Amino acid sequence: MKILSTNIAKPTSIIWNGKELTTGIYKKPTNSAIYLGKEGVRNDEVSDKKVHGGTFKACYIFSNNHYAYWKERYPNLDWDYGMFGENLTVSGLNEKEIYIGDIYKIGDALVQVTQPREPCFKFGIKFGTQNALKEFIENGFPGTYVRVLKEGIVKNGDTFELVEQAKNSVTTWQLFHLLFSKNKNKALIKLAIENEALPLRKREKLKKLLK
Repeated sequence: MKILSTNIAKPTSIIWNGKELTTGIYKKPTNSAIYLGKEGVRNDEVSDKKVHGGTFKACYIFSNNHYAYWKERYPNLDWDYGMFGENLTVSGLNEKEIYIGDIYKIGDALVQVTQPREPCFKFGIKFGTQNALKEFIENGFPGTYVRVLKEGIVKNGDTFELVEQAKNSVTTWQLFHLLFSKNKNKALIKLAIENEALPLRKREKLKKLLK
């Protein structure tokens, strides 16, 4: 995997159910290095800190491999890297091959895969229809959040070096489908709830599905 674009956002106002809200989903390429901090990317807008940013969502990564699919579906949008709200647009990311808990070195930083991205209404607003959420789920390739174990600078061209692969884990793709499928795979749930790379709140939610 290699970084193709580093992206950050300025606060952007949107209207939802008659209320004005602020979002950081409108990320744009910076054409420069960015700093990955343990609570988020430096100088990047995180508006709703209940669901974005923080230790387990410090940085969002999305693959350029999926851009062609979405461009074909939404050709009239203003396309550029950062379109999905990702901080890092990368080549070669395959959600079926990266595991929750995997640790990578990127540039000066050390990061750990934590969880797939779950789309919210702001994603629908950006794409012009809330149907985009259903399409994102059905498409099944959500990118991934990472937590930052060692802060540092990353830039375009930096490659991901696998430092440690998680054992007895689930892939980002498996976890994403587990979250949204009607028929839950209990074996995968058991693996997920034992993985400390996944936030405790998410593990507790999954644990309830076993009862």
